[in-house]
Amino acid sequence: MRFCTITCCLLSLLTVISAEFSAEDCRELGLIKSQLFCSSCSSLSDYGLIELKEHCLECCQKDTASDSKLKVYPSAVLEVCTCKFGAYPQIQAFVKSDRPAKFPNLTIKYVRGLDPIVKLMDEQGTVRETLSITKWNTDTVQEFFETRLAKVEDDDYLKTNRV
Repeated sequence: MRFCTITCCLLSLLTVISAEFSAEDCRELGLIKSQLFCSSCSSLSDYGLIELKEHCLECCQKDTASDSKLKVYPSAVLEVCTCKFGAYPQIQAFVKSDRPAKFPNLTIKYVRGLDPIVKLMDEQGTVRETLSITKWNTDTVQEFFETRLAKVEDDDYLKTNRV
């Protein structure tokens, strides 16, 4: 009888030790379980956030070979509200600059009252991913589009020289 009690205690202890946090637990810690990859946890110590590493490893998804290659989309829509530009000056700087012109497959859509988001579309124009970009800076937005939007080939190389 005593052996069974000890075995049950050890099994329950192992279950607790090996259990991952739920999505709600991770959200309470400020982590988004569905978007957090374990490779990101290793860089926390570079920023003096070593105390978060243990929780990060409990909330992360294992990296796989397919995850290392980012999905590239043929088009995207950046949805913003001009009335909220004051709250998001980095997004305003991106939209008002010449940077969006570098991405012919990017559409900027003005939607009243909306926080800035990016919608990534497939070939049929169906939204495949929606991302909040409220915390992004201008360079991050540009780098994101450079890596996640398909390059558009322009056959008419004299297009910029038209009068």
